[in-house]
Amino acid sequence: MIKRPIQLSHDFLAEVLKSNSIAVDATMGNGNDTAFLAGLASKVYAFDVQEQALQKTKERLEQLGLDNAQLILDGHQKIDKYINEPICAAIFNLGYLPSADKSIITKSDTTLEAIQKILDRLEVGGRVSVMIYYGHEGGQMEKDAVLNFVKELPQAKFATMLYQPLNQIHTPPFLVMVEKLRN
Repeated sequence: MIKRPIQLSHDFLAEVLKSNSIAVDATMGNGNDTAFLAGLASKVYAFDVQEQALQKTKERLEQLGLDNAQLILDGHQKIDKYINEPICAAIFNLGYLPSADKSIITKSDTTLEAIQKILDRLEVGGRVSVMIYYGHEGGQMEKDAVLNFVKELPQAKFATMLYQPLNQIHTPPFLVMVEKLRN
């Protein structure tokens, strides 16, 4: 069976996460990625601008008995306010929080700023996965901005890949993967 993009995203990050790793969930959402990262990393910094996301994630982590995540009610573009140590892995799920206000979406400018700040702090061998959901207003613009940004990363420093469904109708989400090769 072909892996869904989110499954591949988790596998991609799990390959590099160790018990002493620092990880970032740049879009906390319902806490699934935060819980995944917290199960593998030493410390997880999870960001979201919605209180609802923070509460759902907190509940999810408590259910699983995980206490190594710092939940931050702030935009992911402000990671430099919270993280000083090298980052091993980071995940983004762009778009909006399912079952919440669909007018609150991730936006190109803050997403690119967050990706750049994470790449600057990413350790060699570290990885970033970006799930792009773009079937909403503003989604196409963010999708194009992220793809253009990643295409411009210097190949001597970063390996990049795209994983996407080819025969699905509408706007199926897809995955962009980045690995830091050298500083």
